[in-house]
Amino acid sequence: MITPLLLICSNVFMTFAWYGHLKYGHAWPLWKAILVSWLIALVEYCFAVPANRFGFSLFSGFQLKIMQEAITLVVFMVFAMTFLKEKMAWNYIVSFLFLVGAVIFAFAFKSGEGTGG
Repeated sequence: MITPLLLICSNVFMTFAWYGHLKYGHAWPLWKAILVSWLIALVEYCFAVPANRFGFSLFSGFQLKIMQEAITLVVFMVFAMTFLKEKMAWNYIVSFLFLVGAVIFAFAFKSGEGTGG
């Protein structure tokens, strides 16, 4: 359970690092947006690296990446609707459901390779 929680924290920071400046940072010079984003991303790495280290004893590298991408989408959906004030469209929902299906498919069957670590 620690891996998904760390990945959620990681993705919250990374989402703000990548997209947070879109709302308030238009007046900033590009170098400032990059610097602030990089500093936020540094905190993100403090969550992502342990998440993957701990998770690799339970999940394969493929499963970790698929889990991370699904978490990224959930975090971004909340971010886009609350922080950026964007509206959810039906095609985004359908796309997300396809990705949820991919996650289920990735975890539902044994790969035969075992897990890492």
